[in-house]
Amino acid sequence: MALRLGEIVDHLGGELHGDPSLSIERLAPLQSADSQALSFLSNSKYLKELASSQAACVIVKPDQREAAARRGAYIATPDPYLYFAKLTQLWKRTHAREAGSRIHPSAAIDPESFVDPTARIGAFCVVERGARIGADTVLKSRVTVGEDCRIGARCLLHPGVVIGADGFGFAPQQGAWIKIEQLGAVRVGDDVEIGANTCIDRGALDDTVIEDGVKLDNLIQIGHNVRVGKHTAMAGCVGVAGSAIIGAHCTIGGGAIVLGHLTLVDGVNISAATVVTRSIHQPGHYTGMFPIDDNAAWEKNAATLKQLHRLRERLRALEKKTSPNTEP
Repeated sequence: MALRLGEIVDHLGGELHGDPSLSIERLAPLQSADSQALSFLSNSKYLKELASSQAACVIVKPDQREAAARRGAYIATPDPYLYFAKLTQLWKRTHAREAGSRIHPSAAIDPESFVDPTARIGAFCVVERGARIGADTVLKSRVTVGEDCRIGARCLLHPGVVIGADGFGFAPQQGAWIKIEQLGAVRVGDDVEIGANTCIDRGALDDTVIEDGVKLDNLIQIGHNVRVGKHTAMAGCVGVAGSAIIGAHCTIGGGAIVLGHLTLVDGVNISAATVVTRSIHQPGHYTGMFPIDDNAAWEKNAATLKQLHRLRERLRALEKKTSPNTEP
C-alpha cells in the first residue's frame, strides 16, 4: 500500500516542496532509490549521491533545500535521520499484516506468572514462575524469561533472548568450584529493546537492573548485578561483567568489554573493541585499542610495548642524572 507525500507530511510534519499527491511505494537508500521511492540525506558528505539519486523525494536539512530542489521533490526538516526513523514506524503501521494469536500455542507460560493482556508472546517462548510481562510488550520466538524476572511495558525482545539465567558465581574449594546460588532476579524497565540471543543474568543477591529506554543489540552478555542506566545503547557482542554500573545516556561500541565492579557515569561513549579496565567518572568519548597494522609491523610494535616499563625506568634514571640538584 502506497503513501502519498501529503499524507506523510500530515502525520510527521516537515516542509514539503513538490506534489502532495505523489505516491510513494517504498523507502530506499539514495543509491538504490527509484522514481517511486522516498529516501533521506542526513550527512552532507553524500550530497553528490543526492544529485544523482533517482528517488521520487528526499528528506533533507533546511540548508540542503537548494541542492534538493535541483533534482525534484523534497521534505525539509531539522533532523532527517530522526524524521526517517519516524517514517519507518509510520510505514510499518500502515503496512502491518493482520496480527495472529496474542500468545502462540507453542509458548510455555507458567500459571504463576503474569502476562499483561496486551502483551504478545511468540513461538516456543518460556515464561517461568513468578515472571511478569508488561503492557504492549512483545516477545519474539524462543525468548526465555526466568523465575521472578520482570519485563516492563512496550518492550521488544528479539528471538533467543534469555532473561534471568544464573549469574556466573563459583567459590573455589581445593581445586574444584562450589556454585553460589543466584538468588536475585532481573528487572527490565519500560521501552527497552533487546537484540537476538542477548543474555542478561539474574543477580546473586540483589537484582540485575536494565532501566527505561535501554537499547541492546544482538549477542550481548550482561553479567549478574549489573545496572544499566536509562537510554543507554550497546552495539553487538558487548560484554559487561558482574556488578558493573553503567550510567544513563551512554553508548558502548560493538565488541567492547566492561570489567566487573566498575562505574561509568552518565554520558560516557565507549569506542568499539575497547576494554574498559577502570571506572570512568567524567562524561566523554573513550577509546582503548591497539591499531590494526600489517602483521610484521604489529609484531615489532608489540615487542616494543613489552619493553615500555623498562624504558620508563631508564628514562627516569637519566632525568635524575640531568636534572639540577635542588637540595641546599
